[in-house]
Amino acid sequence: MPDAIRALRQALPYVRLYKGKTFVVKIGGRILQKRETLDALIEELCLLHQVGIRIVVVHGGGPQASELSRRLGIEPTIVAGRRVTDEQTLEVAKMVYAGSLNVDMLSVFRAHQTPAVGVSGVDAGLLTARRRHKKRIEPFPGAAPVEVDFGFVGDIVRVDPAILESLLAAGCVPVISPLACDERGTVFNINADSIAEAVARSLAAEKLLILTDTDGVLRDPADPTSLVSLTDIAGLERMREEGKLTGGMLPKVDGAIAALRGGVRRAHILNGTRAGTLLMEIFTNSGSGTMIAERCEAAGVPVEQGAAA
Repeated sequence: MPDAIRALRQALPYVRLYKGKTFVVKIGGRILQKRETLDALIEELCLLHQVGIRIVVVHGGGPQASELSRRLGIEPTIVAGRRVTDEQTLEVAKMVYAGSLNVDMLSVFRAHQTPAVGVSGVDAGLLTARRRHKKRIEPFPGAAPVEVDFGFVGDIVRVDPAILESLLAAGCVPVISPLACDERGTVFNINADSIAEAVARSLAAEKLLILTDTDGVLRDPADPTSLVSLTDIAGLERMREEGKLTGGMLPKVDGAIAALRGGVRRAHILNGTRAGTLLMEIFTNSGSGTMIAERCEAAGVPVEQGAAA
């Protein structure tokens, strides 16, 4: 049997299973740096849309914001992976996130004849946020905690998905940039991972797919071949205690756990820079990244085996 026919036959049960379901896809800023990578990924998202899966995209843009900041003579301040956002940095964030990046993504959807609409958390009251309190945190693991004022960085307090439901019902793909505001209209920079999990919970999504530039959760962060294909919340907590989850993987894992506890059926962390990875994760038995269930035993799946269900 030709490989293409075999692949289609393997994908068909998943197409039936997921038709009409909602997937929230978070795309990290590093993936957006290369046009060819972005084009290949959005082509895969358009295919999911064409087979009847409701797609909501949330994008980051940290590297692009840092690049523009430096071009404007503003050195970015990042503590424990989180961007400190003063008034100047907030203006940069608005220009990059809701401006150039969002428009560039919409143009690629347009090239693939898929209707997509750019929104931010500010639009139609989608996200309500509050200013993040000053926190004592470790700048890096093992360092002495310091008090950090993150400025115009917000934490989500409420999601109103009505605008997303309207766009999805109209057959559109919402593309959300990581900004929100409070009841008084103060705009905040919001972590895109936090937005993705909050939106996934509010929509009772089938899947939260977190696309980054690594293959997924690794048993050994120094060994790229140590991919964990399947785990659950308890497994991730053990890895955290053992110090195997560090740096940028921590907010992704936290987002996945919050989504699962909020009713999202599955969370996935996978490499969005590799063409075909998204489709392999969704439509094949072996998958390509890390799939996370709330409890593997309850789902009837043995831990750390490949599965796409």
